[in-house]
Amino acid sequence: MTTEPLPLDGITVVAVEQAVSAPFATRQLADLGARVIKVERPDGGDFARGYDTAAHGLASHFVWANRGKESIALDLKDPRGRAVLHGLLAGADVFVQNLAQGAAARLGLDSAALCGRYPRLVAVDVSGYGPEGPYAHKRAYDMLVQCEAGLVSVTGTPEQPVKAGIPAADIAAAMYAFSGVLAALLRRGVTGRGGRVEVSMLDALAEWMGHPLHHTMHGGEQPVRTGLAHAVIAPYDAYATADGDRVLLSVQNDREWRRLAQQVLQRPELAEDPAYATNTARTGNREKTDAVVARALGRLDADEAIGRLEAAGIACARLNSVAQLAGHPQLAARDRWREVGSPVGPLRALLPPIGLPGGAAPHMGAVPALGEHTDDLLRALGMAGAQISELRRDGVIA
Repeated sequence: MTTEPLPLDGITVVAVEQAVSAPFATRQLADLGARVIKVERPDGGDFARGYDTAAHGLASHFVWANRGKESIALDLKDPRGRAVLHGLLAGADVFVQNLAQGAAARLGLDSAALCGRYPRLVAVDVSGYGPEGPYAHKRAYDMLVQCEAGLVSVTGTPEQPVKAGIPAADIAAAMYAFSGVLAALLRRGVTGRGGRVEVSMLDALAEWMGHPLHHTMHGGEQPVRTGLAHAVIAPYDAYATADGDRVLLSVQNDREWRRLAQQVLQRPELAEDPAYATNTARTGNREKTDAVVARALGRLDADEAIGRLEAAGIACARLNSVAQLAGHPQLAARDRWREVGSPVGPLRALLPPIGLPGGAAPHMGAVPALGEHTDDLLRALGMAGAQISELRRDGVIA
């Protein structure tokens, strides 16, 4: 049986990228077989390399978003560095950049300029707030965009708004940049021309805010913050178990409430009690409802609670820690873990979420050291050893 190649085999991506949004987008492309050449500053590279040292001395953000890439360290402010970049772009299919607003244009690397010069190139600009408007030049870190997009206003407890615990704005922009590249490559297959792709973090996260946005615009009220609870369903929350864990359950209708009362709470009289029998009653008596459920689950350990809930057909989950996610039995059972190379040795990494059964395995290449591939890439462009040495001496490359 012939194995299908990865869908982006033969596609070359050049990325002038930093932090999370653009690097995470191009990592998706690398996973699907694209060759991704990451252009970094010679003086330290992508600043995400310095966020922490948690991954055996490497930065966890960088390890997550940059496997499978080749790193070349170029000073793009030097004309010689830009000449090297254009040498790479001449053979590239995709260019991605997320420099500070205006920086790419000053270097002649904005999508409009590059698409004019390279008609088959798909050129992607990832920004915080878009190329025009009063916010165009504002700094756009993930937490700031979460606030501007209203995500923080609907996340947290009634007393305290909180940001998402992951870089939601960065990830949203990354995934739209990724899908935008795929769409533009499909269009190029028909027209023969590349074209521009624009993605902003605010636009991406505003789209993800679709439910509360439409609820507020068309219903007149912003959804309230409810922590782990649900604004209009009860019981729907996490409850402590006897062994110190927490189990989340969700009762979606009154039939499920009756099963919960009879089989899990072992309080069959609550199934028909007017104070609890309907969802309207339960949400109106939320504190009493939660107290009844909490008392029952508090006498069970987490395994017992999950077992009873599942036997009763009640939707439930463990409130896992990140460490528990790393050891999740479902990920293990489905063989979702691999090892990728890095400058500090093999590191565990999850397979990408996009499965392509019958195709080649995802490309999960090594996390590159800064400038690891500089010399090889320059030699491939026809540069002699003496020229490379001169550029390194002058700090144009690393």
